[in-house]
Amino acid sequence: MLVWTRRGRATVLTVFALIVLVVFLAPIATVAAAALAGSWTGPLPSDPGLSNFRQALSGQEAASLSVSLQTALLAGGLALVLGTWAALAAREAPDWWRKFTDAVFHLPVAVPSVAIGLGVLIAFNERPLLLGGTKWIVIVAHSVLVLAYAFSAVTAALDRLDPTYRQAAESLGAGPLRVLLLVTLPLLLPALDAAAGLAVALSMGELGATIMVYPATWKTLPVTIFGLTDRGEVFDAAASTCLLLLVTLVALVALGRLKGRAALR
Repeated sequence: MLVWTRRGRATVLTVFALIVLVVFLAPIATVAAAALAGSWTGPLPSDPGLSNFRQALSGQEAASLSVSLQTALLAGGLALVLGTWAALAAREAPDWWRKFTDAVFHLPVAVPSVAIGLGVLIAFNERPLLLGGTKWIVIVAHSVLVLAYAFSAVTAALDRLDPTYRQAAESLGAGPLRVLLLVTLPLLLPALDAAAGLAVALSMGELGATIMVYPATWKTLPVTIFGLTDRGEVFDAAASTCLLLLVTLVALVALGRLKGRAALR
């Protein structure tokens, strides 16, 4: 730290704690309080209970939660496979091609997600790739949005990878496929885990592109929460938001445990 006195450090830490409290913790605490509230006519909520959560775990909200989880896992898996494949291929390509690939894969990050949704809707709403009105157009839109993060994580890990491991395996007679499966991919497991977790988390909360392409039979939970809020059903929306946060955290923890078991093997 650049602050050397004890009082100065205490002041900096206090300011930092206040910023974290106001910007991060207070909104989450407010949503949690609203999820438990029966009414909120004063400075604090009243009539606390679990009726909002019971509503969120039944009917359309529960179906939307299942849709969000399925979409996130499918889109995250697809983005991880394509991003890893592209990063490995670009590593062996000429420098100009690597720069071009990097720019293409990061393009979705540079434009609004609504634009991505519109582009996907137009591109996949005609034959031979007619996905409009199906769940697959939502999965494709999410995959496009999270693909850049998977590609970036794997590319950064490959840049830090010590080439002597691959060279040693090749000197012992291992072919390219064997080197990839037994050397490169195991060394990339931390980056793959981080990429998968980030892809799932981003997909679970995605709204902008989804609202452009989703069919009535495949409505994600963020879309349902937006609809509840638009109708003034704030307490139900808060309960669904809490469930979305909880399921996202559980999915990330599960992915981390799978990575740990794979690393032990």
